[in-house]
Amino acid sequence: MSDTTPLLHWREHDAERSAPWRSEAALPAPTQVRLVDDTLSATEAWRLAQAGVGLLWRGDWLNARHLLQAMTRRADRQAARPGKPPATALEAFRQHRARQAQRARALAMLLVEVSPGLSIEARRAQDVRQACLEAWGPPQAGCVLALRELLAVVSAHEWRKKGVEVAALGARIHAHYGVFSPLRGEYLDLVAQAPLPAASLAFDIGTGSGVLAAILAQRGLPRVIATDLSPRALACAGDNLATLGLAARVRLEAADLFPATVERAGLIVCNPPWLPETPTSPVENAVFDPDSRMLRGFLAGATSRLTPNGEAWLILSDIAELLGLRTREALLEWMERAGLRVIARHDTRPQHPKSRDASDPLFEARSREITSLWRLGLAA
Repeated sequence: MSDTTPLLHWREHDAERSAPWRSEAALPAPTQVRLVDDTLSATEAWRLAQAGVGLLWRGDWLNARHLLQAMTRRADRQAARPGKPPATALEAFRQHRARQAQRARALAMLLVEVSPGLSIEARRAQDVRQACLEAWGPPQAGCVLALRELLAVVSAHEWRKKGVEVAALGARIHAHYGVFSPLRGEYLDLVAQAPLPAASLAFDIGTGSGVLAAILAQRGLPRVIATDLSPRALACAGDNLATLGLAARVRLEAADLFPATVERAGLIVCNPPWLPETPTSPVENAVFDPDSRMLRGFLAGATSRLTPNGEAWLILSDIAELLGLRTREALLEWMERAGLRVIARHDTRPQHPKSRDASDPLFEARSREITSLWRLGLAA
């Protein structure tokens, strides 16, 4: 937290209290705070939350979690109320984003206080110290945050311990808090199976958890340089590569897209965020790429970084096209303008549950989605 971090103020035990507001989702601090406990009903809590009143919990920890669940059910029922059917996939997407944002703001009104020692002063409170330490670093001051966000920190800690099995690696990848987890294995299989060009050096642009760099190194690439702007991602990738015994073959570098080296690579791989929309919080940066900045930057820069017979591998879903956010013609034009030609395209269907969930607001697009590995080379 910085000097510009907003403070939350409230009165408790006849004294004025304050604490820094923490929100990974970049939500604004509530302007009004009310102390609440186990006597607060879910109906009243939901009414106050929708009005923007911060509900600072002073009751039993497990009851706070039960209350959040009850509020979530009310939020889901409200979102499920029939309205005007969207005329297009784009309109459905916009409506879905608006409902999700409204839901997140209201549910974030149930607040908890975390002490400078990263503990919670509540009956039956669980130990969140290690989870908070992993997500935030060494404690410096206490804070107030949404219970929902704290539970996300705890969940990330559990997922970090458990890891995600990656069939293409035959091993687990352990994602840190704030780093995109490689849950969709179908695109990893594409990278593991596509024919490799002759290359002594590869770049992995936007490495995240390090999973693609690990696959490339495991496939025999002698050297890989993996870049990312996020310190969390670089730390996560470093831990995973060390655990897999691949750290000696992969160099991590903090960079916006391409590494600083003047060497050209025989293979450049990039899995940019798939939707050209503006993220509403830092945690959405792995999903939304405003104006396709990363995608277009990768295509425009790859030409000058490839060896003459090298390949640039772009991993991209067509979900943006199905939602009306981008056209296939625009994508092909960016490739051509960059001086790249399509060598081959390898396609796969998604396996995630939402692609088969007819109740999902975006089911029509998700059921038709195709993820592709575009193998691009320098135009003649």
